[in-house]
Amino acid sequence: MTTCDVIIIGAGPYGLAAGAHLRTIPGLDVQVFGEPMSFWQCNMPKGMFLRSNWTATQIADPSGSLTLEAYMAASNSRFSVPVPLEHFTQYGQWFQGSAVPGLDQREVVRVETVPNGFRITLTDGEIFRSKRVVIAAGIKDFAWRPPEFASINSGLASHASEHRDFRTFAGKRVLVIGSGQSALESAALLHEAGAEVEIFGRAHEIHWLQGWASVTLHHKLGSTIRKLLYAPTDVGPAGISQLMARPDMLRKLPRGLQDKLRKRAVRPAGARWLVKRLENVPIRLGRHVTKVGPVGERVKVAFDDGAERSIDHVLLGTGYHVDISKYPFLSDGLKNSISRVDGFPRLRLGLETSVDKLHILGAPAAWSFGPLMQFVSGTRYASGALLRSIKRKSVK
Repeated sequence: MTTCDVIIIGAGPYGLAAGAHLRTIPGLDVQVFGEPMSFWQCNMPKGMFLRSNWTATQIADPSGSLTLEAYMAASNSRFSVPVPLEHFTQYGQWFQGSAVPGLDQREVVRVETVPNGFRITLTDGEIFRSKRVVIAAGIKDFAWRPPEFASINSGLASHASEHRDFRTFAGKRVLVIGSGQSALESAALLHEAGAEVEIFGRAHEIHWLQGWASVTLHHKLGSTIRKLLYAPTDVGPAGISQLMARPDMLRKLPRGLQDKLRKRAVRPAGARWLVKRLENVPIRLGRHVTKVGPVGERVKVAFDDGAERSIDHVLLGTGYHVDISKYPFLSDGLKNSISRVDGFPRLRLGLETSVDKLHILGAPAAWSFGPLMQFVSGTRYASGALLRSIKRKSVK
């Protein structure tokens, strides 16, 4: 049995940032498990672009030197915003090689508590003992299928995260459900791949980011005022953006106000650069599904306004619902020991759960530290807070 001080589960932006920061603590034995950037590489479609701005697409490292600019220089590549998925994935892999060498790509299949720490079992049966565990396992397990589609097989209705290449839908009639970035960009990619696409959403309007009014406002404000209103983390509208960038300040507000601000900061929206790509894609808003059923090799969908569609496939751009009990590697005993609110863990400073020395980073931290934790730009706060917490406790 191998022992260590800290085990990090996950090698996406949050796991890599955490690993890079914790390895700066002299004498701390840190092991990071996971395939680097696997969710981005395997569960997002080719041709996708990141919605965030340039500064918000950087993975945090202690020195601040592993930037997109540094990656472009090292790889002799050139790109700008919006950042292509392919380049962001490669940037993450380059980051891993630079900041977290020796990454163990084996999968963690079980985590359970034992006296003075945790017992971690890998897919090949090897067992580790660790004093502390940091979960940065991403959102793959949280993909949400509306209950109407629960009994429909994936051949007829699938979540957007289940596809890497939409060219398999060429010549088919596809209905996309949703009105946020995932649904809208998936619809654009499907259309460009040769599918006949139609979008249905419950929202009564699509919120386009950086519309003409916003662009005009940015131009008139000047750089100094823009910096006062908008944080480089790029989460939330003017003013609210600065608060979202400061989780420690946000968490001091009354719970009801936190929830209202969070909802306003991350409401479903689409990047403005998708508008032209969707010009020839019908969009029906203010509708919700009332009935779904297979009809031969097709699927029939009925809506509340009486409309019906018989199509080849339904693509669910319905996002993710955090519920840490869905992490398959957590033992039942450990799941039951973590204090939760609607699937989110209640986290203390250092993003520590109610179970001592168990930390959870990324989207599950959003209830406690705000929506910044749902984005790559949150890696700086999360990894820094984790580092400070472990340093502080090691001194005691």
